Amino acid sequence: MSFIDSLLSYWSVPHILANFLIVMNLIGALLLGLALGYERSYHGRAAGMRTYGLVCMVSAGVVLVSGYPEMWYGVQFANTNYHADPTRSIQGIVTGIGFLCAGVIMKEGFSISGLTTAASLWTVSAVGILVGVGLYVAAMAMVLCAIACMTLVSKIEARLPARPAVAVMLRFKKDTPPDIEVIKKAVSNRGYMLAPGSISIAHNAGRTEWHFVVLAVDRAHGATLPNLSTELMALSGIDDFHLSHARN
Repeated sequence: MSFIDSLLSYWSVPHILANFLIVMNLIGALLLGLALGYERSYHGRAAGMRTYGLVCMVSAGVVLVSGYPEMWYGVQFANTNYHADPTRSIQGIVTGIGFLCAGVIMKEGFSISGLTTAASLWTVSAVGILVGVGLYVAAMAMVLCAIACMTLVSKIEARLPARPAVAVMLRFKKDTPPDIEVIKKAVSNRGYMLAPGSISIAHNAGRTEWHFVVLAVDRAHGATLPNLSTELMALSGIDDFHLSHARN
């Protein structure tokens, strides 16, 4: 095969049709990823439309590449026994997306954030895989289900019985011993109880610092953070404190 023939093999009719189909799949995957990413972007998450669109498109592209081995390098392999295994590409995608998902999960004290974003990134990679193997209806259905889960389920959760958790840090004045019974009574006055096994104690330069989680008796009777802080400020021996919702 001459150089001209090799060059023209990249622009044969089968290659042009295959490239057109791949491009249309990539555009479709990008649009589905953008649709799912908009929900995260709307809620101010770090991973937004661009991240989701790229993950979905690249996942589709990797699977699509393994579906056209006879078109690789502009040479026709149709009459050979050469085959690509898409399942190995899918395995690589699932492994690689785990590193990206791990990067958006943040832990600060008792609060963990980014789990929903990580799960939705995993979901959007699966959407790209479905587009890559040609299951377009299933891909669109997965996007709709994911959007419904991330937008509607939170509203359902807000109406169901729950016990919100608050992460508490108390720093006591120097040489002032803390009294756990006094702390339990203070949080109980605001509708909370000390979560069993959540206390972590540190001591430095004569000052004691406690970290623990309190659980609301129920959603209706749990006080707001400002009201709970007012109760804790009234305790004797407290030097400073920090409250935050123990989200996960």
